Amino acid sequence: MGRVIVVANQKGGVGKTTTAINLSACLAEAGKKVLAIDMDPQGNMTSGLGVEKDSIENNVYKLLLGETDIEQCFQNTIVDGLQLVASNIDLAAAEIELIGEAEKEFILQRALEKVRDDFDFVIVDCPPSLNVLTINSMCAANTVLVPIQCEYYALEGLSQLIHTIELVQERLNPDLEIEGVVFTMYDARTNLSLQVVENVKNNLQQTIYKTIIPRNVRLAEAPSHGMPIILYDSKSAGAESYRLLAEEVIHRGEEEW
Repeated sequence: MGRVIVVANQKGGVGKTTTAINLSACLAEAGKKVLAIDMDPQGNMTSGLGVEKDSIENNVYKLLLGETDIEQCFQNTIVDGLQLVASNIDLAAAEIELIGEAEKEFILQRALEKVRDDFDFVIVDCPPSLNVLTINSMCAANTVLVPIQCEYYALEGLSQLIHTIELVQERLNPDLEIEGVVFTMYDARTNLSLQVVENVKNNLQQTIYKTIIPRNVRLAEAPSHGMPIILYDSKSAGAESYRLLAEEVIHRGEEEW
């Protein structure tokens, strides 16, 4: 059964979507069958994987409203072995339209049940807020991967996110775990980046991935070309880092790792 990993942090600008796009692509490059689900109304994961978000008929919005099946939402991406359930701004209305809907937190979980066995990994990109879309994603997930930017306010909001995850565990999805924390936008030239990493390690009783994603110009440029970093600049520091992260995710829980 495929592992469902939600990439979440309600703080914007932490490399959440960049991580979701590039982790998905690197897992597929490693020979895994991967489904990416864009649960963010901004649709940046969709466009970052080379799919024109406004031309898609069957998307996450229609899936959540019960107007289509998940299989009808699958889009091929520019990465072999990686399929996508796309999103666009229509999804912003879903929260209002789902008010009063019974068991609305479990819509994505029920949809995924049909297809989980067809994939090794399902990577879900959440919006930068703790709303019904994020809760839906967490109810369908095995684990939550939390990207943290290496900057002064890194820990701000993180306790709120962990509290939300604990509430979901308690009330909706007892099997949910924190996959781990991954540091992003690391700048080796500054003491601050190093201090943030040390601070989080000392204050957070969570798994922290060994791989640290550097601040990288090529990584920042790739989405505007509709490509993950492994296609845009395969030899860049950003591409190598996400490949290492994918390896860690694949081998999570194995003793030698």
